[in-house]
Amino acid sequence: MKLQLVNEQGMRLLEGAPNAPLLSSPYDIDRIIEACFADHIEAVLLYTANLTPTFFDLSSGDAGVVLQKLQNYRIRLAIVAPREHVRFSRRFSEMLADNQQGIMFGVFEDRSAAALWLVVQHNAASASRSA
Repeated sequence: MKLQLVNEQGMRLLEGAPNAPLLSSPYDIDRIIEACFADHIEAVLLYTANLTPTFFDLSSGDAGVVLQKLQNYRIRLAIVAPREHVRFSRRFSEMLADNQQGIMFGVFEDRSAAALWLVVQHNAASASRSA
């Protein structure tokens, strides 16, 4: 599996290679979860190439399987998906709009925005645990 351990502003996360396939099936997310557990990681940054071809078509069920499993284990997911390269189904777009203030999942135009969101969510969660 092509995942890299990255330190982003003091937070450790796993990152997929930008142009490498990673999930051939939504159930391959189990390998990412195992890698997160092995390294005590709570955040993953993936690119569209890392996901199944039908991930952004909500009717396929791929996004539901992946997002539910990650949420069950409290692992945040940021996806780099530039709109000019990805077509979201209508239902996926609706889900994104509903999840706009979500703390477990986000879709971003570029890596820097995705990484920043993961850091902000991590810091907010750490602050609430300390309080």
